[in-house]
Amino acid sequence: MSNPYVYTLVHWLVTGAAMLVLMLVVYAFLRALKARRATAIGYALILPWLLGFLIWQVYPFVYSLYLAFTEYDVLTPPKWVGLANFERMFTRDIRFWPSVRLTVLYSVISVPLGMIGALGTATLLAQDVKGVGFWRTLYYVPAVLPAAATALLWRWMFARQGLINTLLMPIYRLLGTEPLSWFSDERLVLPSFIIMSFWGVFGANTVILLAALKNVPKELKEAARVDGAGPWTVFSRITVPMISPALFYVLIMGVIGAMQNFTAPLFITTPGGAGTFLNVYVYQQGFTQFKMGYASAVGWFLMVLILLLTALVWKWSAAYVYYEGEMRRS
Repeated sequence: MSNPYVYTLVHWLVTGAAMLVLMLVVYAFLRALKARRATAIGYALILPWLLGFLIWQVYPFVYSLYLAFTEYDVLTPPKWVGLANFERMFTRDIRFWPSVRLTVLYSVISVPLGMIGALGTATLLAQDVKGVGFWRTLYYVPAVLPAAATALLWRWMFARQGLINTLLMPIYRLLGTEPLSWFSDERLVLPSFIIMSFWGVFGANTVILLAALKNVPKELKEAARVDGAGPWTVFSRITVPMISPALFYVLIMGVIGAMQNFTAPLFITTPGGAGTFLNVYVYQQGFTQFKMGYASAVGWFLMVLILLLTALVWKWSAAYVYYEGEMRRS
């Protein structure tokens, strides 16, 4: 079959027909086991998703754990090497620990700053003023732009002759200094990525926190004001505790997302690999240098690191997250 489009169409039709037959077989099998008709239909309908989940997610996940203990270059069969990849990672790879340091520092700094900024923006957008719908849309737009396009945009803005330095030129002249080389100076790489992180995080997190702010009962605020509470007291003692579940969600998702930062550093070249985050390092080892076994080991280290940080945040949440209707344990 010479026409690739016809081949693709036939391939999908055959796959769809085979899946339909398999769904009917599952339905008939469950009915033969005396399962309820609704139950059998339910399992038959989720079969395509279930197969996709097992084949494209569970299997690669488990197989990558096996590859972490092998030497595998994609072209030849994996060779079992035991803990050699992890020994190299922790003791001999001079690029590994700088990547860990950059990734952790980026997460620890950017996530809290992003939350503070998003909360402040959400508080402003929660006011009932004219044209607030326009501003809410405007702040959310960056969150839906393609990540690659955003990275290229910021690379241009942070260029030596880019928009940022152009706007800061009066300050440079006043101080008598040269324009900063944001992504060309190793000392400025981390601050540059942190500034970039506010671009999309503000939009997505602001919407979540705005919805939480809108659900805070006005009666509680009015009662506090009647008792003499000022704006800051109302905000810190009533508003923040009431939206703490939303803040907790934003914090958890922020940590996970920041630890997996990938697209921006992949498109932005930095000197000496100063902007190589762990996720980018996994990509470089696996798909550039074809060290898939070692890349799998680094990937599993990243996953464990994310789990540890997430568990730490989750354990700490008991001290500040308030759920309405939940009785506090003394």
